[in-house]
Amino acid sequence: MKQVPLNRQTMESRLREIAVDIEKLRKFKDLPLSEFNKGENFAIAEHYLRRALEAVFDMGNHILSRLSIPPGERPTMYKEIALSLGRYNIVPPDFAQGVLKDMAGYRNRLVHFYYEITKKELYQIIQENLGDLEKFCKYILEVMEKPEDYGLKIK
Repeated sequence: MKQVPLNRQTMESRLREIAVDIEKLRKFKDLPLSEFNKGENFAIAEHYLRRALEAVFDMGNHILSRLSIPPGERPTMYKEIALSLGRYNIVPPDFAQGVLKDMAGYRNRLVHFYYEITKKELYQIIQENLGDLEKFCKYILEVMEKPEDYGLKIK
């Protein structure tokens, strides 16, 4: 069976989305929590974090769909996508099992349990974890630069 290559445009558009989202979230990094709690800041930050996480897992799914993964082992849930990216060395396994799996869980909370998300926890994520999104993008750029090292092709 012929291998389907990664779509460069898809990958680049998701990377741009994450970069924009990080930039928007960085605007909240210098705010004290008391200011973050005012107005629409929480809703705006929640929106951009959700978009960034969606782009992460869209890319992960895109990459995994190009690998020769047996049908019964194809990931269908976000945490499975995270772990599979580590299993196939797209990202380091420890990053997948820790940070990326946590991102998947938080994405699910943002989408399904949004009413439980507190301003304080979202603020803390912005303060401490934006670098994790950047690290993920760095790993993906490495895949795009040398896809053959990962058993992939790109067009």
